[in-house]
Amino acid sequence: MAQRHKLLLAGLLIFISVPWTWCVSEEELHASYWNNKGREALHTAMNVQPNNHQAKNVILFLGDGMGIPTVTAARILKGQLAGQSGEETSLVMDTFPHLALSKTYNVDQQMPDSAGTATAYLCGVKANYGTMGVTAATPRSNCKATYGNEVNSVLYRAKKAGKSVGIVTTTRVQHASPGANYAHTANRNWYSDSDLTSEAVRNGCRDIAYQLIKNVEIDVILGGGRQYMFPSNMQDPEYPTYTGDRLDGQNLVIEWLKNKKKSKYVWNKADFDAVNPATTDFLMGLFEPKDCRYELERDPSMDPSLTEMMEKAIKILSKNPKGFYLFVEGGRIDHGHHGGRAIRALHEAVELDRAVGRAAELTSVLDTLSVVTADHSHVFAFGGHSARGNSVLGLSRSLGTDNKHFTTAVYGNGPGYEITNGTRPDMNESVSSDKDYRQQATVPLDSETHGIEDVAIFAKGPMSHLFHGVQEQSYIAHVIAYAACLEPYDNCRLPPPSHAGAISPSLLLLLLGLLLLSPYSV
Repeated sequence: MAQRHKLLLAGLLIFISVPWTWCVSEEELHASYWNNKGREALHTAMNVQPNNHQAKNVILFLGDGMGIPTVTAARILKGQLAGQSGEETSLVMDTFPHLALSKTYNVDQQMPDSAGTATAYLCGVKANYGTMGVTAATPRSNCKATYGNEVNSVLYRAKKAGKSVGIVTTTRVQHASPGANYAHTANRNWYSDSDLTSEAVRNGCRDIAYQLIKNVEIDVILGGGRQYMFPSNMQDPEYPTYTGDRLDGQNLVIEWLKNKKKSKYVWNKADFDAVNPATTDFLMGLFEPKDCRYELERDPSMDPSLTEMMEKAIKILSKNPKGFYLFVEGGRIDHGHHGGRAIRALHEAVELDRAVGRAAELTSVLDTLSVVTADHSHVFAFGGHSARGNSVLGLSRSLGTDNKHFTTAVYGNGPGYEITNGTRPDMNESVSSDKDYRQQATVPLDSETHGIEDVAIFAKGPMSHLFHGVQEQSYIAHVIAYAACLEPYDNCRLPPPSHAGAISPSLLLLLLGLLLLSPYSV
C-alpha cells in the first residue's frame, strides 16, 4: 500500500511540475533508467559486426521529401497513433545499424528536385534539375543532348546480372523517382507522347511511359499512372470521365504483356489480391490515372497500400535464385509537404516505415541490403514550446508576440501563408489536426519548396557499413552496385551471401515458439 501511495505522489508531482505533460513515466525520473538505456545502446553498438558478404537482394526505400524533421515528426506520430507519447518511439528505420548523410544538390541547382536526385542515387552520377537518367551534359528539355549522355541505373544493372527487378511507388510509376530506374530523358514531365515538345519529337526522343516498357524488362511495376499508358480514345475503367493521354494510339499495357508468360495486369484491389505470387512472374498494377491516393484517403477496397504492394512484389521477385532488386517509394510524402499539409506527409512517412518493417519480416538481413533514404528535404520545421506527448499536429504552449497560438509544425514558405487585416489567424488544435489543414507559412507560394539541407541514409545488411559520414548522394548507387557485385563492380570478389536458404527471422521465431509449446520440450 505504501508503495502505491509513493507512485501516486510521484505521478501528482509530475503533473504539477510539468504543465500539459501526462505521459512521463515514473521510472524516467531516476538516473538508473537512463544509465541502463545507455548501457544497452552501448552494448548493441559494440556488438555491431560488418557483413562483408555479397548482397543477394537489394531493397531501396525512398521517402520522397523525407527530410530529418519529417523523420522525427513521423516517429512521434507513429507512437501517438499507438497511444504513446511518441518521443520515445522508434521507427523501424531507426533500428538500422548504419547511418550517413547525403548531400542532395543538383549539378546546376542548390535546391534539388526529384529527377536530378534520382539520377544520383540510382545511377551514381549527379545530374541537372528536372532531368533523369542522363549526365549533367544534358540541359533540361534539350532532347538532342540526351544522346550519348545516358547513364544506367542499378535496376538496369541488376537485371543484366540476372536478378529480378521491381518498382513500387505511391506516385505514378512514370514519376521522377521511379522513372530514373529505367528512363533517360531531358524533361521529367514528358510522361506521355502528348507531353513531348516539337524538338523532342523531331529528334526522336521517347516519353517516359514508352521507356517504362521498352528500355528494360521490369518484373513488377506497381503504383499509379494509368492514363499515360492508354490511347486518348480509351476510357478509364474506374473514372468514366477520364481517358488515356497517348496520341500514338498505343496501349502500352498490352505491349508490355506481349511475349510474357505468367504475366498479369490489374487496376483494382480485388484483382490485385487474387494474384498468386507462386504462379506469377510478371505483374503490373496501376491503381489510379495519376498518383495513388494519400494513405489518409485511400479506399482499402479499391487500392492496395504501399506495404501491400511491396509485399506482393517481394513474394514474386524472391523466387529468382539469383536474387532481386526492388525500389519502394513513399512518394506522396513530398506532395503532402508541397501542399502545406503536414498531416498527409507524416501519415505517408509512417506507412513507408510500416513497409520497411514488413520487408524485414519477408527477407533476411544476412543476404539482403536494405537502404532507406530521401531524395531531398522540405522547408518543414518542427519546433516551439511543447510539453512531452504534445500532439505532433498540435500547438505550442506559448503564444507568439502577436498573442496568438501557433502550431509546432510550420513551413518556411507555401500555400499556408495567410494574413488577414494585417495579422495571421489564431489557431486551435481542433483546426490544426484536420486532414485538410495547411500549416502556417512565412512566405506565400502556390507550392511549398524543397529544402537544401542533407538527408539521412539508413542501412542494414551486407556491406551496409559502407554508408558512413557525409557523402555525395551519388555514392548510394555505388555502394548498392558494389554490395551486389553489379557493374562496374561485377568483379568485386565478395564472398557469397553468408547463408544459403537460411530461415527468415520471423519464421525462426515462430519455430522457436512452437518448440517451447511442445509437450516434449524441457
